[in-house]
Amino acid sequence: MTRWILAAWLAVAAHSVWAAAPGTLPDWVVGSPDARATAGERFEIVVVSLTGEALPNELSVRLRGALDERIIAMRAEGPALGRQRAYSAVMPVVLSGPIELELLERNSSVLVLRVAARPDVVTTLTGRREGEYEPPLSEEEPMYFVVGGRSGYSARFQLSFKYRLFDATSGYGQDKPWLAGFYFAYTQNSIWDLSSESKPFRDTSYRPSLFWKWERTDDKTWVDVMRAGVEHESNGQSGERSRSLNIGFVRPEWHQRLANGDVFQFTPKIYGYMGKKDNPDIQQYRGYVDWRARYDARGEWITTAVARRGTSGKGSLLLDLSKRARDLRFGPVGGYWHVQYFNGYGEDILDYNVRHRPQLRIGFAIVP
Repeated sequence: MTRWILAAWLAVAAHSVWAAAPGTLPDWVVGSPDARATAGERFEIVVVSLTGEALPNELSVRLRGALDERIIAMRAEGPALGRQRAYSAVMPVVLSGPIELELLERNSSVLVLRVAARPDVVTTLTGRREGEYEPPLSEEEPMYFVVGGRSGYSARFQLSFKYRLFDATSGYGQDKPWLAGFYFAYTQNSIWDLSSESKPFRDTSYRPSLFWKWERTDDKTWVDVMRAGVEHESNGQSGERSRSLNIGFVRPEWHQRLANGDVFQFTPKIYGYMGKKDNPDIQQYRGYVDWRARYDARGEWITTAVARRGTSGKGSLLLDLSKRARDLRFGPVGGYWHVQYFNGYGEDILDYNVRHRPQLRIGFAIVP
């Protein structure tokens, strides 16, 4: 304790000289043993009353960074020792870098803390790669182009992205951090008939969605990620070929990093139908859950399986296998050789109640 107080007094003296205006001295000075803290974690300061005024059990403190400012309450850590008293609080997660700390409604010195950004706890707990960053616009589902033959040649390709609606570091997302969990996503999947003379698209599925995503930041929560939202799916056709449905869904996710660095993910999507007049019996072929599992062998081999089982016992299985191709690049984006196998009902929404022979296709992917 003596060593801690001595370090604090040294910090106090240095910062008091720096902070005091010419010809003035603060009534209270603020110090720290090493002038460092970590966002999202508890930190301590020492306050010294130069006038002898009693030190309260709680102090209001202003924390000011280059882009943000927060006011927090700091509670005393035990009784005062003479004219000094230790206080502690949790550093707001949105603050990092040089942060000025001063007491509100007090003539105090200003303490400058070096605040480290919050450690990526989710990286350790849920299998994200170290340093992984999700930009506002990012991929949502796999993106690929594959070709195969079955009573003629056809291609299947998919585009998919999501957009975070609120930035956690500015605007509404900064004031209300839970808003940063809202996303808009869009996925388009097409089957292209390559054998017909005019090369028409057999069917295309358009799937916009709006959802909220939560990720755990501790080691006690039973699920790693949770999504909840609504989704529309249709094929944009009319008459007897029109297909559309609306669902509300939740998608819990469990991620497990194995000892060899591989990652296993189990991400079932559970949904209920909110409208399906163009295909009223679709639950007989799709059911109410997309059972999805994924195995990522450190980005070299990636396998994904999606299974559905309808209420009538009919269903489908989609298997995707990707192998990193180091010489296959699309501009700045790396590529993967991609193999896809489908068996069951409803390869596209037009034929949701039709079962064709199993389909194998080969091609490439930019997002496996």
